[in-house]
Amino acid sequence: MSKIKEAFKNKAFIGFLTAGDPDMESSEKYILDMIRAGADLIEIGIPFSDPVAEGEVIQAATLRALKSGTTVDKVFSLVESLRKKTDVPFVFLTYLNPVFNYGYDIFFAKCQKAGVEGIIIPDLPYEEKNEVETVADKYGVDLIPLVAPTSRDRVQKIAKGAKGFVYIVSSMGVTGVRKEITTDLGTIVKAVKEVTDTPCAIGFGISTPEQAQKIASVSDGVIIGSAIVRIIAQYGKNASDKVYSYVKSIKDAIR
Repeated sequence: MSKIKEAFKNKAFIGFLTAGDPDMESSEKYILDMIRAGADLIEIGIPFSDPVAEGEVIQAATLRALKSGTTVDKVFSLVESLRKKTDVPFVFLTYLNPVFNYGYDIFFAKCQKAGVEGIIIPDLPYEEKNEVETVADKYGVDLIPLVAPTSRDRVQKIAKGAKGFVYIVSSMGVTGVRKEITTDLGTIVKAVKEVTDTPCAIGFGISTPEQAQKIASVSDGVIIGSAIVRIIAQYGKNASDKVYSYVKSIKDAIR
């Protein structure tokens, strides 16, 4: 069993932050805070200047990270440092341009060396994924598919053969906190489960323990990013206690 699948032995909580916001030392501290609070898997955002799938909260975090001097190499160094302190799986979230410019072979070889188990690339079309997935597979890195609330046939086509976990997008549009999630997620999960036994987690818009509990009742895990990033934006280098308390409240709700 892969480390990612192990994270889904129970209902999984997946926390996201943008590496380098407000600086790399704080990112390491906040990731360890999330793990201490019960996070089962961590998504680490590699900042990119044109994050098309992100709402204003994560866009702002990306700009802060880039201004603080965050680079892909520094993010790899962050993971290498964290790997000495935890075995919790790490998944990168970034866009195709940084991976392509770095060079697929070099990038995924460094993922393997640093201890990154998976990657999510929101702007990689399903029809063009093979050129990336072939290299990622060579280095044992799962290319995690995103499934949006679209047609059943499209959902099943993307989910079939999925590795790591299936990331189900709760709502159309960009990331960000939503007051209400109205998508029929149970039907999407059912369609996914018909074609794969790979775990599925739901993200985009989830922010409260009540929302997380409801989402966890129909899926294998819950992904939260913007709500955590918003705490970091508010408290900067002093967000440790707030991040820990928030993540613990979500994990307790889905336990």
